[in-house]
Amino acid sequence: MPQIDIITPDDAAAHDARVAITDLISQVKADAGSFVWLGLVTPTPAELSLVTELFALEPLDVEDAANVAQRAKFELSNGEGFALLKTLSYDAISRAVTTGQTSVFVGDWFAITVRYGLSGDLTDVRERMSHDERLRTHGPLAVLYAVLDITVDSYLEVSEDIHEDMRVIEQDVFSMQPTAQTTKNIYQLKRENIVVSQAASPLVNAAQKFSNETYDSIPKKLEPFFADIGDHILRVNDVVESTDNALLTMLMATTALQDLKQNTDMRKISAWVAIAAVPTLTAGIFGMNFENMPELQTDYGYPIVLAFMAITCGLLFRGFKKSGWL
Repeated sequence: MPQIDIITPDDAAAHDARVAITDLISQVKADAGSFVWLGLVTPTPAELSLVTELFALEPLDVEDAANVAQRAKFELSNGEGFALLKTLSYDAISRAVTTGQTSVFVGDWFAITVRYGLSGDLTDVRERMSHDERLRTHGPLAVLYAVLDITVDSYLEVSEDIHEDMRVIEQDVFSMQPTAQTTKNIYQLKRENIVVSQAASPLVNAAQKFSNETYDSIPKKLEPFFADIGDHILRVNDVVESTDNALLTMLMATTALQDLKQNTDMRKISAWVAIAAVPTLTAGIFGMNFENMPELQTDYGYPIVLAFMAITCGLLFRGFKKSGWL
């Protein structure tokens, strides 16, 4: 399985690259049953144009491969195909998903990968292809399978990590004392979960065909391999949906608990205001300095008024306490 990597060559090396690739193509075509795997990492437009020309790739697919904002897709027909995959990695400390993009072009005698971003390194795939002769005998489609396999496995790992972080936040929510930071964490995790969904959901239709082994363009001997990928994609989709539903429920619960806390605080404030109103009102009335007011000429007028205020406030406090306002 001849292979060559092109990693941002300068203009002086562009001619050498063309010659090297052309020679490699000639060798592969002369050796029946062999194929070439060409890997490009963050290629320049000139490099993509060269590869498009030498391998007769579909220009629209190449344009999609160069667009890191492109939606994931999978197309395979008559042994030729194009897969655009979003690569993911998860930082458990910052709870952030890092994205990249890997595209795979497959022909009868070649496989071309175009990778952008730090995630999605294919070193392990190269090692696997080099040491697994049984897999390598399936030709370029084996490369497509291997890239899909490692990419989807990362989806599964990231989705489960997010699900575990969701469980940690769930404990904060139902501690009955959620904070503003709790709500912020829910929003952040929900956003990262959407990133995983955007990577996996476009592949669900293909995954269903993989699982049912009904994809006509996949050889019978490779169907079990792709079926395993299909099962993993569907599992990722299920985990993403369940996590999203749980996060939405927690967000609603957090909002409800915060509203309840605010209502409780308002009831306490209102209760204390009502209690404070009694001495305030009483003092205001008896402080108006009229000559003919009750108790002004009584020796016990002052303590009687104080006792009235204390008893009234005590009864109000008891009533609010009993009703749960205090």
